[in-house]
Amino acid sequence: MRVLVLGGDGFCGWPTSLYLSDRGHDITVVDNLSRRKIDVELEVESLTPIRPISERLRAWKEVSGRDIGFVNLDLATEYDRLVDVLLELRPDAIVHFAEQRAAPYSMRNEKAKRYTVDNNVRATHNLLVAMVTTGIDASLVHLGTMGVYGYGWSGSAPIPEGYLTVKVPTPDGELEREILHPANPGSVYHMTKTLDQLLFAFYAKNDGLRITDLHQGIVWGTQTDQTIRDERLINRFDYDGDYGTVLNRFLMQAAIGHPLTVHGTGGQTRAFIHIRDTVRCIEIAITNPVADTSKPRVLNQITETHRVLDLAKLVGDAMGAEIAYLPNPRREADENELIVRNDQFLALGLQPTTLSEGLLEEGRDVAARYRDRADLTKIIARSVWKAGMETAEDLMTELPDGLPN
Repeated sequence: MRVLVLGGDGFCGWPTSLYLSDRGHDITVVDNLSRRKIDVELEVESLTPIRPISERLRAWKEVSGRDIGFVNLDLATEYDRLVDVLLELRPDAIVHFAEQRAAPYSMRNEKAKRYTVDNNVRATHNLLVAMVTTGIDASLVHLGTMGVYGYGWSGSAPIPEGYLTVKVPTPDGELEREILHPANPGSVYHMTKTLDQLLFAFYAKNDGLRITDLHQGIVWGTQTDQTIRDERLINRFDYDGDYGTVLNRFLMQAAIGHPLTVHGTGGQTRAFIHIRDTVRCIEIAITNPVADTSKPRVLNQITETHRVLDLAKLVGDAMGAEIAYLPNPRREADENELIVRNDQFLALGLQPTTLSEGLLEEGRDVAARYRDRADLTKIIARSVWKAGMETAEDLMTELPDGLPN
């Protein structure tokens, strides 16, 4: 298949591009390299050394014998160029990762909030309009987030895959209707993903676009079978308070002797997926395109759920690390239940990679190998949600003694 990977230089996009290329697909990465620019803005780099995109692509050609194309393009601002790319390449499938992906960054300040909405919503809408305008009959696979559902309101009821059947009372009796699962975003980033849902619903209904929306859990792990072949191909390992995902962050903190930073009670339950399963799920989605064009297909892209505190204890016990409880910068319940359905991916052949000592060891080894690249002042989360904690400095005054700030 000829596949465009939008945002293919990022944490999920890069290993997906290599995996799909390795599986024989013809891949073109479209990216404006904005994640690299945010590193400059935040003055922090991936723990793993990320080579320039041209060097990455050359290295992949050397180790695999396969070419990956690259187009430097901003989906949110360069609509005409996007149309030209679609008409030139005429992809069979489009994988859409091209959105600012970090909830804490989206709450960092007014500039980050506005950028997240401008970039994410405009990029998605420009893509949908361009697909309609060009008549490209590509299957669109979008990386969404479990965060559109919110946390805690459903109790022990399993979260379905995208849709709920509801009963509407009328004078003539109850009517059954299927609706999108009510959205309950917890950040500006999550809000943009809920807006994506509505855009997808309209363009599927109105124009018959074939859309699969993947509500993904928190990604952990670093390497795939492709990125491990050469250090120049290594994936990102973000550990900072804005972009570091929780389990990777714990592994890095333990590797350098830093206490594991648990926000609030740690009773928050989250959905997780290993990066190896992320890339598998993307291929499953593009090779099994949606059949019903009247509405988007929604798949919950997760393999397991864990409480944050349980993960911290697991890593702490394995690596001899202490746990530090910090104020929670988010507006959320202290604890929540989370039961998630992922029946469709399992039916399509996903064999889940679940948390194991072996995979934890891989993450620990990566963190230990590159520990000298860590900037300890960037570890603590400084983006805040709560009223009365409007600045990062408010949060820093509540840190335990001995943590760098």
